[in-house]
Amino acid sequence: MSSLKIIFMGTADFAVPSLKKLCESSHHVLAVVTAPDLPRGRGQKILFTPVKEFALAHHLPVIQPGTEKGALRDPAFIAELKKYQADLFVVVAFRILPPEIFQLPPHGSINLHASLLPKYRGAAPINWAIIRGEKETGVTTFFIQQKVDTGNLILQRSLPIGDNETAGELHDRLAGLGAEALLETVNLVAEDCVQLTFQNESQATSAPKIFKEDCKINWNQPARVIQNFIRGLSPYPCAFSIFNGEPYKIFKSELEEKDVSEMPAVAIVEMQNKGFAVVCGDNKILWIKEIQPPSKKRMSVSDFIRGHKIEKFQKFE
Repeated sequence: MSSLKIIFMGTADFAVPSLKKLCESSHHVLAVVTAPDLPRGRGQKILFTPVKEFALAHHLPVIQPGTEKGALRDPAFIAELKKYQADLFVVVAFRILPPEIFQLPPHGSINLHASLLPKYRGAAPINWAIIRGEKETGVTTFFIQQKVDTGNLILQRSLPIGDNETAGELHDRLAGLGAEALLETVNLVAEDCVQLTFQNESQATSAPKIFKEDCKINWNQPARVIQNFIRGLSPYPCAFSIFNGEPYKIFKSELEEKDVSEMPAVAIVEMQNKGFAVVCGDNKILWIKEIQPPSKKRMSVSDFIRGHKIEKFQKFE
């Protein structure tokens, strides 16, 4: 098998296992393209992206185009990429590439996506798969085309979603599975053994970016729908609800298949060490187990109860 010269493009934690896998392979990662250093958090400290941190630790050249519109079409950026004479661009959790970029390498540009395409095209496939109650998801590698996440498929690998698995937990499992699938894909490209599959547009679904205002819980929905919503947004961007007039993030919950139609809806009907029991719109109970009060750290509900007076039948909004 021939060794390919690769430029890797990625930003988030999800991309790091893939970059690591490529660096450990017989292929040659020439450089890494990632997002600019930005001030983050309360202290506005300048932080590197996870991909940049890995690249610097492994002495890889780092290229950081700007975030402004048209930055990826900048002639200086394109010239910088051209000088490496890469065989292949590999993209994981980066940005939408213009044709001027993804058409540069002789072997094209491949992307790793955290869903079984054409399902869950878009920025938040892991979140939406859980929110919509999927029992299975996976990863897909494909050749990049102009329309986002529509390219011809190379490889797919699937795994089951646990009944109580959160987006964060699934993210980590998919990152590992994706790294393996990506290296297998690069090997197929190197051996000229790729067999492409067209995406079935009739099966396509979207997974748009989720904003803070989308994360408020509607307690009038069935308990299982709310459970999936909480799991799908945990730990980030995180579901929230208004309690005592203030927003509380909710990280973890547990479904109880028990009808309590005689109890008031959207109210705390029981408090135990395991959490708050809240009656949902279908008269089923959802146990709230981990929360984050305003300006506080994430904590178990049992710890919260010990430090606060909570009245039975208090309501979430």
